[in-house]
Amino acid sequence: MAGMERADAARNRARVLDAARSLFREKDPRAVTMDDLARAAGVGRATLYRRYRDPAEVALALLDEHERALQERLIRGEAPLGPGASPAERLTAFYAAMVDLLDEHLPLALGGETGAARFRTGAYGFWSAHVRSLLVAAGTPEPDALVDVLLAPLAPELYQHQRQRGQDRAQIAEALARLARGMLGS
Repeated sequence: MAGMERADAARNRARVLDAARSLFREKDPRAVTMDDLARAAGVGRATLYRRYRDPAEVALALLDEHERALQERLIRGEAPLGPGASPAERLTAFYAAMVDLLDEHLPLALGGETGAARFRTGAYGFWSAHVRSLLVAAGTPEPDALVDVLLAPLAPELYQHQRQRGQDRAQIAEALARLARGMLGS
């Protein structure tokens, strides 16, 4: 029975995640506290802390399903996002998919993937490996030095800043496409 979630624990987890979805939409996710989450979910703080250390972990749990779907498309999806296209086309498609993900789930990304915490997520490790593989496939010298540089424009805080300055998602995606083509050729 190890690894099986108790029914009451599963219900509490679902209540916490539902409450978090609403709270993260209503206010800046970085301002949401564990007390806010426990109150909104109707669970005790101890119940909440048994599963999550902080609100960022809750945000990451919500964001995880969306990131996993994108990871699957990168591995097994159709080109250009999936295998079969040139490195530049794949990086361009990756950027466009990430812009879509950020646009649709920015509150969650801001709640869990900002600052140094961004680099500790499993998703960031996956994105890093993907970008590195594209750099290697393109024959880019010293690819390791460029991986974080190419992922930096996808920081949730930067995306939020760009949107607040009036750039729409198409403009941001096109700027990233120019970066991809410039780095990896057309």
